[in-house]
Amino acid sequence: MTNTNIDNNALPVLQAAEAFAKSVLEQDKSGHDWWHIKRVADMSDRLARQEGADAALCVLAALLHDVADEKLNDSKEAGMNKVSSWLDAQPLSAEDHAHVMEIIGTMSYNAGANPPMRTLEGKVVQDADRLDAIGAVAIARAFLYAGYVGHPIHEPGLQPRDSITPEAYRQEKSTAINHFYEKLLKLKDRINTPSAKRIAEERHAFMESYLEQFHLEWDGER
Repeated sequence: MTNTNIDNNALPVLQAAEAFAKSVLEQDKSGHDWWHIKRVADMSDRLARQEGADAALCVLAALLHDVADEKLNDSKEAGMNKVSSWLDAQPLSAEDHAHVMEIIGTMSYNAGANPPMRTLEGKVVQDADRLDAIGAVAIARAFLYAGYVGHPIHEPGLQPRDSITPEAYRQEKSTAINHFYEKLLKLKDRINTPSAKRIAEERHAFMESYLEQFHLEWDGER
């Protein structure tokens, strides 16, 4: 189970959610694997406690969020139905069921197209997920994902896209390095909570330092 001091009454559902997420994502090669889920769940627990959110609900949404990811399902609807059907079998209130589904349905970056999170719990889980896309681990995930979808490391003639639709974001050719400019470097200013903002600042600076070194090495200047 994720590192948490959550009330024992919530543990059976969280343990079941962990097993479900593992069964779906343990073999993932895109960077949305079980270890990504665990990091997001652990960070959700940490941020929830610092921000006064419902930690159990935050961890539950974090554990399930990529089970529904449209990148890993036939469609967004198919992914959401998979999670909703699973939640139907759990001892959850209708309110908590709906809340988890709302968080999962709107937390994705989606080329910046999704609306702001409505609840504190949604903000916490979204922040935890975005923090995993900022910093050292994020650098590793960016190159893993580029290899997974067949994108090159870098092509100097292929410039980052300033404004793109969610469809183009997913389907057009890009590069691992462009992904930093198209998404990862934008996340720091899209963090919701004060606790997450403090973490994002340091991680963002690390990515900027990495990119400076990368370009110097690419150009043979260092």
